[in-house]
Amino acid sequence: MVINPLSLVREKTASGFRRMVSGEADGAPEWVTQLSGGTDKGFFGPGSATWAVHGSLPTLVGGVRSLLMQALHPGALAGVDEHSRYEADPLGRLSGTTQWLTVVTFGDTAMAERECARVRGMHRKVTGTYVTAQGEEKDYKATDSDLLRWVHVAFADSFLTTHLVWGGAIPGGPDQYVREWAIAGEMVGVADPPRSFDELQDQLNAFKPDLCGGERALRTVKFVRNAPVPLAAKPPYSALFAGAAATMPKYQRELLGLPTIPLTAVKPVVAGMLGSLGWVLGPTSPSMKAANERAAAFDSTPGLT
Repeated sequence: MVINPLSLVREKTASGFRRMVSGEADGAPEWVTQLSGGTDKGFFGPGSATWAVHGSLPTLVGGVRSLLMQALHPGALAGVDEHSRYEADPLGRLSGTTQWLTVVTFGDTAMAERECARVRGMHRKVTGTYVTAQGEEKDYKATDSDLLRWVHVAFADSFLTTHLVWGGAIPGGPDQYVREWAIAGEMVGVADPPRSFDELQDQLNAFKPDLCGGERALRTVKFVRNAPVPLAAKPPYSALFAGAAATMPKYQRELLGLPTIPLTAVKPVVAGMLGSLGWVLGPTSPSMKAANERAAAFDSTPGLT
């Protein structure tokens, strides 16, 4: 048997990436395996805008961008800074976020609802105080509607924006993605999330008076910029960070002290990096493969929808 060295490198790189993202030694957490079973196709399913966006590699850029955006709201940032383990165990927090995103996107409805219940339970424990952009001290709870809304719109805007730059077509376009992902927002407690691209932009703009920089935000940006990824992953991660920053509006970059990097300069670099990673990982993630297996069973079995 002839062993192809290139295949070995590809397999080793892919398994290392999946270990880092999933937090599991073998890169295959149990919840991914569970995606192949269930009682229905889930809230979205094959051909949905959500599958198109969340099943593509630009989510890597969008994830970094959403972390930077969340740091702009002092209330949301206080909850993360005071109650999250992101500095002590950043990859652990990454794996938790990855689990929520993946299960809600690709799981059946029961699995997605259980995952959102887990997140709501975590939110109920997060309380404290923070200083607003106007310098006033204010109590907060992670279940506050405004904080949940900010996290939701920052997430949706980041994943959509980065997909529009580096991803493929979205079935139904941006409006359809925002409309579909509103379901996830509602399941974690967001009241009346945006259901169109214009509504998303309106809700983002409504937060402008509440956003600010400051020492805590700058410290978070520094940590995100220098995330403790493995040595081999540092160059591609730097490209992800640059791409995330380049797609943010000018006022957001200025508040966070981020340099102005022309998107025209960053876009081909990130595209090349994502293309290389796509070759390593293959066209379909294990999560999407498992979800496709479940969906196919419902397509081929009479009486199941």
